[in-house]
Amino acid sequence: MHSDPLVIAGRSFRSRLIVGTGKYPSHAVMADAHRASGADMVTVAVRRVNLAGSDESLIDYIDQSEIFVLPNTAGCYTADEAIRTARLGREVGLSNWVKLEVIGDEHTLFPDNVALLEATRVLVNEGFVVLPYTNDDPVICRKLEEAGAAAVMPLGAPIGSGLGIQNPNNIRIIKAQARVPVIVDAGVGTASDAAVAMELGADGVLMNTAIALAQDPVAMASAMKLAVEAGRLAYLAGRIPRREFASPSSPTEGRIGTSAERLRPEHVQK
Repeated sequence: MHSDPLVIAGRSFRSRLIVGTGKYPSHAVMADAHRASGADMVTVAVRRVNLAGSDESLIDYIDQSEIFVLPNTAGCYTADEAIRTARLGREVGLSNWVKLEVIGDEHTLFPDNVALLEATRVLVNEGFVVLPYTNDDPVICRKLEEAGAAAVMPLGAPIGSGLGIQNPNNIRIIKAQARVPVIVDAGVGTASDAAVAMELGADGVLMNTAIALAQDPVAMASAMKLAVEAGRLAYLAGRIPRREFASPSSPTEGRIGTSAERLRPEHVQK
């Protein structure tokens, strides 16, 4: 699948699977899962990074020669807070890329799309490559793209819910309208969910909890890698149309007679 890279803001990524760094049993397990996933981009909450550098940090377990670190503004509830966090990530040398999150509700963790749009405009003007996490709403995705987002990242379901893609037609509409990559972010629970997201036409899938909290995170990371690749290949291949009734898999032209015809006396050799 390396001949079919994910391209965001002119940068190519071998894998269409993006993974996170939170909730793992240990940093070592996280590193093993990253390798098994084949991902070459991982997202890191700026607030979880040890900026002082005096103690062990999860950054120490990410091979940055192979994996691109995408800072995120997880835990921010206002546009100003998210903007400051993005700036901090750039100032400490993480990246001028940002997965932009502005949470609007602490129970559902749904985005505050008004604040998200405001923060996107500010950060784009400051030279950031902005990848906003948003609702599966075609209208807000279009507005974020118009504001300069390098990709749009609609949720499949609430963060950490594992419910899978709840509104598949919304994802189709967002993809049909978008001129930037569409990354399904949040809600994936298992490999089949990732495959469905890709079969819908998503350019990539971002996940964390589904791998980190699996009984075997490394095995699940491998499963997600294969699911994303299979879903992408199926999308490119083009599925058959759904039919209300059966359609024979063998052609009917030129077939020999029916059983009844074969049993007629004139067909019996003498």
